[in-house]
Amino acid sequence: MSWTNGGGLHARAVTVAVLGAFVAVYLVAAGSDLPWVAPLVVGALVLHLRFLLPGWPHGPLVSVVQAALLYGAVLGFGVSVGVLGLAIGALWLEGRRAAAVAVAVSAPAIAAVEEGWSRAVIDVSISAWLIGIVAYGLTRLTYDVDEVQSTRLTLAAAAVREERLRIAAGLRGVIEDGLTAMARAARRPSELGDALAEARSSLDAARTAASEMRELSLAPQVSAAQGMLEAAGAEVTVRTGHREPLGPGGSLLAAVLREAVTDAVRDRACHCLIETIQDDGEVRLTVVADGARTTERGEAALEPLAVRLAAAGGRLDVDLDADGRIRVVASLRVAEEAAPVSDQQRFATALLAVVLVGFCGKALLQLSGVELLVALPLLAVVCLLNLRLRSPWLLPLQAVIAFVPVVWLGSAWGGVAGFLAGALLVSLPPRAAWPLVGTTMVGVFATQSAVGTAPPLTVNLTISVLVTGLVVFGLARLAVLADELHAAHDGLVRAAVVQERLRAARDLHDLLGHTFAAMILKGELVRRLLDRDPDRASAELDEIAAIAVRARADMATVVGEAPRLELASEVEAAGSVLRAAGIATTVEASVSAVDGERAAAFIAVLREAVTNVLRHSAAKEARITVDGSQLVVENDGVPAEITSPGAGIGNLRTRVAALGGTLDAGPVGDGRFRVTAAVDR
Repeated sequence: MSWTNGGGLHARAVTVAVLGAFVAVYLVAAGSDLPWVAPLVVGALVLHLRFLLPGWPHGPLVSVVQAALLYGAVLGFGVSVGVLGLAIGALWLEGRRAAAVAVAVSAPAIAAVEEGWSRAVIDVSISAWLIGIVAYGLTRLTYDVDEVQSTRLTLAAAAVREERLRIAAGLRGVIEDGLTAMARAARRPSELGDALAEARSSLDAARTAASEMRELSLAPQVSAAQGMLEAAGAEVTVRTGHREPLGPGGSLLAAVLREAVTDAVRDRACHCLIETIQDDGEVRLTVVADGARTTERGEAALEPLAVRLAAAGGRLDVDLDADGRIRVVASLRVAEEAAPVSDQQRFATALLAVVLVGFCGKALLQLSGVELLVALPLLAVVCLLNLRLRSPWLLPLQAVIAFVPVVWLGSAWGGVAGFLAGALLVSLPPRAAWPLVGTTMVGVFATQSAVGTAPPLTVNLTISVLVTGLVVFGLARLAVLADELHAAHDGLVRAAVVQERLRAARDLHDLLGHTFAAMILKGELVRRLLDRDPDRASAELDEIAAIAVRARADMATVVGEAPRLELASEVEAAGSVLRAAGIATTVEASVSAVDGERAAAFIAVLREAVTNVLRHSAAKEARITVDGSQLVVENDGVPAEITSPGAGIGNLRTRVAALGGTLDAGPVGDGRFRVTAAVDR
């Protein structure tokens, strides 16, 4: 499962791992009290899972129990007050700010009573505050990942609606002029000449708009090329790796593909490869076909396109490969929007900065005099490396900073290696990073032992390397995960918009294009009949008026505004979004008898069902079926173990039941899941 498909699960795993590592530090330090401390501290950690797992109880009582467990460990068994950070983070997450501040203030007060006022009190207090900040921050980032993932359908649907408005704004004026002119001419035959001119202009505009919407995307031409080659008996391999829409460049590449495939069919190619790749703002189209003996004809046919590509900053190459196959390669730079820095990235960076400052404060508390002069610039470099200059090439420098100063600074510098561990986890693949993290921990243990650090503190510093590394990794990973989800969902939105454009282009051609052609044909016939056969001319004029009325309904369909098709448009949008996500979707919808509250209920069920397909499965196929009394959404790719239906399905059951219907949702075998809403007419 990829990060973007299982984003929420991975986010929770990272958060639990970091918080578990924090708890492990205090369990190791418990010594002989471990049998008594473990239930208290682990119990508090388990209660924190209420923020990460659905269905767990919330409320003041749970917060009180969690705090009581932690205070019991601190006051009853001498566990460091740093563990109170779990309570601070939990209370802040629940919005109990005053209580969180009270716990934060109690940490130094308890430490001062137990040990007397000293630098150690400040040290453990900073630990409590940092743990609270990290617990809050990682949990909130997990929420953000969930939110980004769950809104993919809503965002795609909103983008489709916006695209419909844009299409409507671009078409309505010129199309309406032609329809109005023909409707008026049906009543005033003397204006037929001008009306026909207006209708021809509208027909040209509809065809141009359809062509432009198709050619902004390369995908339709790829499908058409594949169909053309297969019809000619060729074996076709298609690999697409570009992102739609391509903008004006798409029409150029589509023209190259069209010409290259036409030549392949003429040469009676038996095998053909069509491949697109997009990298660093450049789209490269490759067409490889056998059958041609030389490149002369291909070069001649493609020469005008080569000139156009060169004028647009692209390039076209035609040659024969080692196997004697003709290879056409067209490359063109396309505009790519720079990905904005997400709120999650800013939040994670701010949290990491706070963690770094807190760590630096803890380290500086243990130093004085010349040691401070040595430590300050080195800590500044550590902060810079972790916040701005993350690169595998700088890892050796960070390793030197983590270990060499230990000779002079001793145990005060032992925790710096934790940021090296975090940099390793962030910068390198797991297979390389984890062995190096282990090596770093061994190195900390060895160097601290060599400089005479007490064994308990040496063990604590060694474990802290892993804890700090996980914190750095967790903040960076969750922010990157959120960005990856944003990028994936942006791609889904783009794909949904492209499909909406292609739908509108098809409707323009199939509905309005044919409608205007029919009106023009009948109008020309009327002009010839007016003097010879007035009765027939009058009948044809009536037919033109009726066609104009139907054309306005067709126009509403093109721009997605037909009110009678509300459920139909929702079904179509759902299918579009599923297909945009790479799921082969079959739609069988008969919605004419579905109206009113039943239609509204079906729309709500459809949205929830499609959202669940996207969020909770690895579906490759889906089917949406609607008739007068029943809606069925079925998909494959369901894991062997699935959770029980959540609140969304429960609320929909209530809504459907209020109409006297039923809602069933569950697995039906063979890895398939089915949602059925039935409401009698």
